[in-house]
Amino acid sequence: MNEPIYFYTLLVVVFLLAGVVKGVTGMGLPTVAMGLLGGALSPVAAASMLFIPTFVTNAWQLLSGPSVGQIVRRLWPMMLAVVIATLGAAALLVRVDRDVSRAALGVALVVYAGYALLAPVLRVPARRERWLGPLVGAISGVVTGATGVFVMPAVPYLQSLGLQRDELVQALGLAFTVSTISLTTGLVLHGAFGVQQLGLSALAVVPSLAGMWLGQVIRQRISARVFRACFLGFLLLLGLELVLRSWW
Repeated sequence: MNEPIYFYTLLVVVFLLAGVVKGVTGMGLPTVAMGLLGGALSPVAAASMLFIPTFVTNAWQLLSGPSVGQIVRRLWPMMLAVVIATLGAAALLVRVDRDVSRAALGVALVVYAGYALLAPVLRVPARRERWLGPLVGAISGVVTGATGVFVMPAVPYLQSLGLQRDELVQALGLAFTVSTISLTTGLVLHGAFGVQQLGLSALAVVPSLAGMWLGQVIRQRISARVFRACFLGFLLLLGLELVLRSWW
């Protein structure tokens, strides 16, 4: 009898925390939500809940600045590769054993957090974007389809393009929006996304937006660098916990 109460409480708390992270850092809602929900649900069930809150928050982030057209024109080859690869790889999230999917999610979190904490910021020459963008998009799409998380190697790549801060925020919004739509479409095509998941996803919008607002307030009061380091450390530990839980 208490299971529905536990489930809805978990849903609200997870998306509230994920919204706070996004409000402070400009990213991380699906990453945090997938990581936390992945400990209690199958990755495909967790991914199904991300559609509406992730789409709403990232579309808002994309459209909040003046450079939408310029960013789309620059990144469309990468985004096209993301769509194709994610649609093709979504079968992995649906069909692969739950423990394997959870371990893959944990590895993705560990790799991203470790890279972001330790690796220097790289710079990609403009002449290499034509072929490197689609390659990064394809790899990121496969990772997204297999784990439900869109982080590697797309986020470090976008950070290496020398974009201005507001442009980078919009570029991340575009990438997360495209990956969210692609992953959800892939789940629908494989029969893993239905009306019940849509309702739960809609329910998650309110705590996500509340968390974003709270995160924006917190951002004005603390060092973004300190928060980012704590956030990445948390993702690292969470990823390790998911991997270990899958093996033992």
